[in-house]
Amino acid sequence: MEALADFFLNELSVAQLLLILVAGIWAGAINTVVGSGTLVTFPVLVAMGVPPVSATVSNAMGLIAGNFTGAWGYRREIRQVKSVLVKLVPASILGGVIGATLLITLPEEIFGRVAPILIVVSLGFVIAQPRLSAWVRARAAARESDAGAAGASGAAGTSRPAESGAGDAPKAGRPSMPTVSLALMLLVFAAGIYGGYFVAAQGILLMGILGIFLMANIQQANGVKNLLVAVVNLTAAISYVFVDYVLREAGDRVILWEVVVVIAVGSTLGGLIGAWVGRRLSPLVLRMIIVTLGLVALFVMLRNLFVA
Repeated sequence: MEALADFFLNELSVAQLLLILVAGIWAGAINTVVGSGTLVTFPVLVAMGVPPVSATVSNAMGLIAGNFTGAWGYRREIRQVKSVLVKLVPASILGGVIGATLLITLPEEIFGRVAPILIVVSLGFVIAQPRLSAWVRARAAARESDAGAAGASGAAGTSRPAESGAGDAPKAGRPSMPTVSLALMLLVFAAGIYGGYFVAAQGILLMGILGIFLMANIQQANGVKNLLVAVVNLTAAISYVFVDYVLREAGDRVILWEVVVVIAVGSTLGGLIGAWVGRRLSPLVLRMIIVTLGLVALFVMLRNLFVA
C-alpha cells in the first residue's frame, strides 16, 4: 500500500489526471441518464494499476457529487413521490452499510476474485437495459392508462355531474401516490448491499426494481433511482473513511484522495450536462463503449488473478 501511495503522490501524470477527469465527466453524465457510469471510471483506474478495492472505494467516493447533482436535476419528480422515500431511503442506507462493511472487512483477495463476476453481472445489466427500459415504460404507460380509465369511470358514475367541471378533470386521471411493498423494500435493500460493495450498474438494477414494483412513471422512478444511488454511495463513503482513518494504519489505507477529487469534479460537471450528452450520443454506441471498457477491466483483473 505504501508503494501505491508513493505512485499516486509522485507519479500521477497530467495525462493520467486528464483521463480520469474525462472518465469522471462521462460517468457522471451517463449515471444521470442511464446508469453504469462506474463501468467507465473503474476500468480506467484498474488499467492504471490501481488495486480493485482502492479503485472501487475511490471511484464510489468521487461519483457522489455527480449522484447528488443528478438527483437535484430530478427534484421535481422526486417531490411528486416523496412519501415513498421514508421507507426506501432507510433500506438503501442499511444495505449500503452492509455492502461497504463487506468490502472493507473481507480480505482484498476475495474482492479480486468476486469483482470479475460482478463485472460480468454489471455488463449483463447494461446489455439488457434496452429491454428493461421498454418493460418499465410499458408498465408505467399501462398504470397511467388504468388510472385514467378508472377516473373517467368514476366521474361518469357520479350522482352530481354538474359539479364535475373542467377543473376536476385532471384529478380524475391523476395516479394516486405510490405505495411501498415489502418486496420493494427488500429488493432496494439488496441493491444497496450490491451498490455498497461494488457500485457498478446499481442504477440500472434499481430502475428495473422500481419500474416493476413502484407504481410511478419512468421519470419519477429515474429521480428516485438517482437519489437512492447517491444515498448508497454517500453511506458507503462514510464507512470507507471511518475504517481508513480510525481502524487502519496509515500504510494500509486504500482511499486515493487525488482520484476522489478529480472524479468528483468530473462527475459534478457530468451530472449537470448529463441530459445534453445523453441526447446526442447514440444509445447503441454508448452501450458498446461501456461494454468494451468493462471487458478491458475484466481482462486486466483476470490477468492479475491468474498470472503471477
